[in-house]
Order: sequence, then C-alpha cells, then structure tokens
Amino acid sequence: MKKTSSKKTSSAKLATKASKALKSKATSKITKSLAGSVLAQAKAK
Repeated sequence: MKKTSSKKTSSAKLATKASKALKSKATSKITKSLAGSVLAQAKAK
C-alpha cells in the first residue's frame, strides 16, 4: 500500500493557542507535545 503525505495545515488561530500553551509553565508535557505538532503543521507566515 502506498503512503500519501498529508497536506493538512493548522489554522492561524489554533497555531496562536498552541504557541501560548508552549510558553506557559503550567502546561503539561502531553499538551506541549500536541501544541508542537499543531505548530509543525501550521503554515509559515
């Protein structure tokens, strides 16, 4: 079976929330991991 790459991107609004989560000291490790994934999928400005 052939793998296809996903072309999905995160919205700017979601990327902003993910960035804030990464900067917060109260954020759990799993939340930071998910936030990092969101930012990796976000479109560059």
